[in-house]
Amino acid sequence: MRLYDKVFPPKQMVLSSGKTVEERFTRIPLILTGLLFMMILSIHITGFRISTLMNRGNEFFVILNQMIPPRTAYVSQIIQPLLDTIKMSLLGSFLGSILAIPFSIIAAGNIVKNKWILMTVRLFLSLIRTLPTLITALIATYIFGLGTMAGMAAISIFTFAYVGKQLYEQIETVDMGAFEAMEAMGANRFYSFLTAVVPFVLPAYCSTCLFCLEGNVRYASILGYVGAGGLGLILNEKIGWREYDSVGMILLVLFMAVFLIEGISYYIRKKLT
Repeated sequence: MRLYDKVFPPKQMVLSSGKTVEERFTRIPLILTGLLFMMILSIHITGFRISTLMNRGNEFFVILNQMIPPRTAYVSQIIQPLLDTIKMSLLGSFLGSILAIPFSIIAAGNIVKNKWILMTVRLFLSLIRTLPTLITALIATYIFGLGTMAGMAAISIFTFAYVGKQLYEQIETVDMGAFEAMEAMGANRFYSFLTAVVPFVLPAYCSTCLFCLEGNVRYASILGYVGAGGLGLILNEKIGWREYDSVGMILLVLFMAVFLIEGISYYIRKKLT
């Protein structure tokens, strides 16, 4: 008897025909028990206290009240850092998306049959994906110096890892019948891939790149905390000086920019599907 059946023994039921069957419980009680245990353990490890949240939670609204109304006169000093943030997001997303293509093809199991090559490339993508963007930006500042170049490099690396994983999984879902038919007719593997696989994954690839761009604009706004340029520089400065009305204006402008970019991206993705 399995451990689950010992903890949650099945209920015996007698049918009208006289046959005895077992009505097994679902695994929901076991899953809920596990989640409850993990939650209690997490609360113990993190030192979470609901009393602290009740007593200090109002401080959030104190700062929020100081952000409202935002300082509109500060807009003129936000435009250039905002443009820097958007530029390094666009360029970083573009470079990362392009660099991801060859690695994704090599990591696709239905294209490359050598398991050692697959394991090596997938491990490389996984290792890059585990690097926090802030840490990557910090390292980039030591290589390229302070400024948007470091931020662009960090965004490129993040986009490369994210799009690379998504793309090779999309390639593996393609029906390879057309690819094999092209090869059977004498076409080389590159031409077969270009005509039989690319048309199927291109819309999903473009949609993934646009989705990644949306997130990169938000991520880029905090890279200035480690000297990678953009809005993060002035945001860190104004928080340090406790000029929360200026912080409110920065956040408002950032929200409007992200909202506009997401709207354009959503419209394009709808056209691709």
